[in-house]
Amino acid sequence: MVKKLRYYARFIVVCLLLKKVKMVRDLIRDLGKHIDDYTSTYEPEDQLEWSLVLGEIKAFLEADHPITILDHDSSPVIPSHRLSPQNTPPVDKSPSMNLMLQEILIVGNCSDQVKFSELTVDMFRILQTLEREPQEDAINIYDTSPAPLRQPMENGDKPSRRDNPHKYLLYKPSFSQLMVFLASGFKELPPNGALLLYISADGCCPTMKTPEDPGYDHGGVVTNSKRGDSEHVGNKRSLGTRDMHCLYPGDLWPFTRKPLFLVIDSDNSHAFMSLPRYFGQGIVALLSPLEVPPPLRDQQHRGSLFTLFLHSPLWGLCVVTGVLEVPFSVWDRCQTLLDRFMAEASRLITRARNVDSAFIHFFGDDFLRLLILRYVFCNITFRLHRAFKGPQYQSVSVPELPEAEVLEHPNLHRLLWEMASLLDIRSHFYDPGELD
Repeated sequence: MVKKLRYYARFIVVCLLLKKVKMVRDLIRDLGKHIDDYTSTYEPEDQLEWSLVLGEIKAFLEADHPITILDHDSSPVIPSHRLSPQNTPPVDKSPSMNLMLQEILIVGNCSDQVKFSELTVDMFRILQTLEREPQEDAINIYDTSPAPLRQPMENGDKPSRRDNPHKYLLYKPSFSQLMVFLASGFKELPPNGALLLYISADGCCPTMKTPEDPGYDHGGVVTNSKRGDSEHVGNKRSLGTRDMHCLYPGDLWPFTRKPLFLVIDSDNSHAFMSLPRYFGQGIVALLSPLEVPPPLRDQQHRGSLFTLFLHSPLWGLCVVTGVLEVPFSVWDRCQTLLDRFMAEASRLITRARNVDSAFIHFFGDDFLRLLILRYVFCNITFRLHRAFKGPQYQSVSVPELPEAEVLEHPNLHRLLWEMASLLDIRSHFYDPGELD
């Protein structure tokens, strides 16, 4: 019986990864019945442990769907957030766009975030974002098909078969484990390959009052919450000894010998703003805000806002404005505006005179282009939102995208205001005259 319960739990994880939502709900109901049968007949003292497992699954599923999209008959619609021909941003490719995402490390260690097994909500969302929709199901981006192994159409041409980038999922890895997997991904990169490191973790604060070394004195992120190994050096920490469980920006410098794309979602993400280009390779970092406005802080356990925007910009827009339900007709019209936003942002970046060449090198890859453009949407949303007033509430990129040519461009602001009007949330954003 125990084997059967464990099988159900493992199978639910698989179904979550495949976005089989209806099947997950059926399995949760069946698992609850089997737990009741098992604990009442064999091991009553195991009731609490299995109930915690069941509650963890339910909380994870609830957190993964922060917004309800209602069809015309009031039935919920579950959108797919994988890459497909419908949501791949267009781009006029140039010879400079020569990098391809090949290796991905997804790291999670948020102490107060919903998780199931060794998968946090943030890890799950970014994993889905970095998968392709199956070609046979790509015409419907609102289904729940498993992750694909095919490339979307470009410029109307028939796609060639291409695998998804190789991924490592690391939940609370030790420093040595993280370095091993980073080195493995680094080693496997072909000449035109890029490595993506995504980290969703609590911050490790600076220990130096007057930082001098940008690689270590600004702190980093905690990849593993174990404290026992460092307790014996507690007295030395006060003299500037650093946390052995913290990943510092300087730890990544050896890996900048090859193209590196970073996404850091943490309350100390800005520690990674100093990324030297010792080896002349492309380096881009997308960094989350350090804080969220007070009205949104009680939602942090359901996943980070920054990762949510990278996963689903419209979900993020709804969450920061308190929208809980959206009619599908409105959602579809907003999606059309979002597609126009992505196309316009893509055009502005590729034509901007002051954009750093690193962005252009990464821009030819569909996944990395999607992340960059969703970051632009996120950044502009926070800029225009009345509650996100202050630098601690703003996302940043390294290198910075040009403000006048991209982030402050009136065409992008206008499209966001149009979406806000459709969702009836216009009052949450500054009016054009207030920004002058």
